[in-house]
Amino acid sequence: MKNPFRSIRTFWKETILELRKASWPTRKELRQYTIVVLIGVAILGAFIGVSDFFLLNSIELVTEWVRPLN
Repeated sequence: MKNPFRSIRTFWKETILELRKASWPTRKELRQYTIVVLIGVAILGAFIGVSDFFLLNSIELVTEWVRPLN
């Protein structure tokens, strides 16, 4: 039977080796990327909010037109 602790140890060693190969951003790059992401989230949130507002109002307007016909 295979020793599970040996497999876990091997997994962690390989994970650490792969993480050392990765290129990590500098503090300045990380700050810039964070700002870009926050601006993107704000723009997307504003777009979804405005779209939701107009869709909700247009559906309410259409239902008000249809309701008196009943």
